[in-house]
Amino acid sequence: MIKGLAITPPVIGRISIGRVTEKNDMRLPEKDDQFTLTTQVQRPDGWVLHPLDAELRDQTESGKLRVIPVTLSFNDPELNFRAEYTLFDRTNGRPVCAGDGQQCRRRHDESIEQLPCPGPTHCAFGANGKCKPYGRLNVTVGDYDPLGTFIFRTTGFNSIRTLMARLMYFDAVSGGLLACMPLELRLRGKSTTQSHRAPIYYVDLGIREGLTLEQAIEQARQTHQARAASGYDQDALDQAARTALLNSEFEEDDEETPVILEEFYPETPKAPTPNKPRPLTLADKLEQRASAQ
Repeated sequence: MIKGLAITPPVIGRISIGRVTEKNDMRLPEKDDQFTLTTQVQRPDGWVLHPLDAELRDQTESGKLRVIPVTLSFNDPELNFRAEYTLFDRTNGRPVCAGDGQQCRRRHDESIEQLPCPGPTHCAFGANGKCKPYGRLNVTVGDYDPLGTFIFRTTGFNSIRTLMARLMYFDAVSGGLLACMPLELRLRGKSTTQSHRAPIYYVDLGIREGLTLEQAIEQARQTHQARAASGYDQDALDQAARTALLNSEFEEDDEETPVILEEFYPETPKAPTPNKPRPLTLADKLEQRASAQ
């Protein structure tokens, strides 16, 4: 195994509840009220839709995808959903610091230092919005690829807090059979004073429609027994994933960070200047650098 290489669950697509649009010569994130499933291919006009997006959308009355049937790859909640406070370097796109509120890993020029992590509110290094909660959820959608996952990335407190709670609860009530539970991602809305009473959307995880919790647990037990009889070793899979994730100090690689920064850490919009070309974003600069190599 190559040390220092981020070995994450295999990704075959993305799940998002928004998109990046260009306004006033700036590429800015725009929220949506539905899910979108895409491939990992991005074109100038946006991400290429995954075939499952149309398939699931055709099953809805409104045409809006707000529920996605999913299963999880691992029994360990923290393998399915990894969430940390994270600070990215806006000049080169690399993660600089990641912590859990107690300890953090901070990158220096030639080393990585372990330090106490007070969280973004009380950390001078990550002040002024530089450090944010950042979560990555991997789920399996359909039978497209048994070990291939779709990744949902978020910096939203509501999604992170809700997903962490749901995973812990379903793990507990199922007796550790989280990977066998029939689940679905749901898009929920709420209004707050900070949103000026406008709806904001976050992601929740629930029992698949048409099933009670007891029925879902019984189905999980049957699935677990069938897998065990076939030789499927869930404990070994969890351990392999755990070892792979520990192979690198940071999960993101240089190819992913420009996209992450563009979506979750947008530049501050400025008034457009007539006849002045659009300023290069970090994604543009990194792409130019890669092309020149």
